[in-house]
Amino acid sequence: MIRSMINPNCQGPNFSRRSVLQLGVWGSFAPLSLGGLDLVSAQARAAAATNANFRRATTGKAKSVIVIFQWGGPSQLDTWDPKPDAPAEIRGEFASIDTNVPGIRISEHFPKLAKHVDKLAIVRSMTHDDPAHLSTVHHLLTGHLAPRPKSDVEPPSSKDWPFMGSMLTKLLPNEGPLPTSVMMPWVVSHPAAPGGKAPGQHGGWLGGGFDPFYVLGDPNDPGFQVPGLSLADGCTLERMHQRKRLMENLEGRLDSPEVTGSATTWSPKHEKALTAVVSASARDAFDLNKETAETRDRYGRHIHGQCLLLARRLVEANVPLITVNWHNDGQNFWDTHGQNFHHLKNRLMPPADQGFAALLEDLAARGLLDETLIVWTGEFGRTPRVVAANAGREHWPRCYSAVLAGAGIQGGQTYGSSDKFAAYPASQPTSPADISATIFHALGIPHDLEVRDPLDRPMRISAGEPLLSLFA
Repeated sequence: MIRSMINPNCQGPNFSRRSVLQLGVWGSFAPLSLGGLDLVSAQARAAAATNANFRRATTGKAKSVIVIFQWGGPSQLDTWDPKPDAPAEIRGEFASIDTNVPGIRISEHFPKLAKHVDKLAIVRSMTHDDPAHLSTVHHLLTGHLAPRPKSDVEPPSSKDWPFMGSMLTKLLPNEGPLPTSVMMPWVVSHPAAPGGKAPGQHGGWLGGGFDPFYVLGDPNDPGFQVPGLSLADGCTLERMHQRKRLMENLEGRLDSPEVTGSATTWSPKHEKALTAVVSASARDAFDLNKETAETRDRYGRHIHGQCLLLARRLVEANVPLITVNWHNDGQNFWDTHGQNFHHLKNRLMPPADQGFAALLEDLAARGLLDETLIVWTGEFGRTPRVVAANAGREHWPRCYSAVLAGAGIQGGQTYGSSDKFAAYPASQPTSPADISATIFHALGIPHDLEVRDPLDRPMRISAGEPLLSLFA
């Protein structure tokens, strides 16, 4: 038996090839695989090549997409669709302000974004009929109804439709060191929902090999590191390169005809993990210390702003889909059943306004906005009538707002309209699945493309229709 002279701590003698694979790879890279870089097995690559053949359309301008998911359900009346002429119990406490596009007014607590409405398409006619948090996340992030709609009981399962990023991993597997899809800073969950974690954020029936790469934690923390992209204590980058070369040499010798009883070939997912660790570009993409203090300040020294800055860096590294979930703030997120106006004014809207505006400015200044689609949305909106007892707004899926920018989107427009109380769409009703179809369209992927599920049934990647009129 040929034996290596390395171990996962870069010291000590004599581990068998099997031990090297188990310890040298998974000992050093287990956090990476658990975090989501266990992305593309040999079977998955074969399936992507044979099961979803298509020609990527040249009309799709987006090279990357950033989904800013405001988990909890932002109030449409208090953000993007104010109704200044409505009664006070509908209008609420906030005033509306002019923007840099005549005739379009938004909330007074989005002052920075008001200067960028010429870049935005505001969809004021989002609608569906599901008031539950968990199943609506599935609808939004997969483009399909959940296996059990209108439910906060069902946790994620293998019956779920694949997350959009998982579908992209199947259709457009990234051959470089970085994953196709990154989700941060957590996998959204709701402590009051019996199901807990929301479905639709993983590989679903495609399998766990298509889960996104989950970047968990607060990028604003001075000690923030992406698990799995840092070296073990005492192990240098040069030793990792040596280990990789030795692994490759062992593979060639042990799998040669002269060696009997050789093990199966080292899985591509192991190679992906090792390549990411030794890749300077992969580590640099996640390193916010490469940014100036001024840039970090502009995005905001808070978890949401720094996640959006990290998203910009991943766009520069050519990651196709980056999802920034509103973080676990311990205060019910955008789910403002009580004290709606207090929470929006003091806790939610200032970082959302600062981070999104900085992202628009930064991408535009770097010439990246024309090839990056940004989607800002929640899973539903809030009731038009304010609850008098606690100044809250309840769940309301019948009408809410979403915002798109970049990648050929014609800015300075509203799409669809709501009635006088923002209770129902008055024109151009739009579903969460239509947003997913628009994302695929922007990436040059036919929204009606079919892939095969585990039972070999043809399944459309999105149940919606793209909002073609948004594009210039």
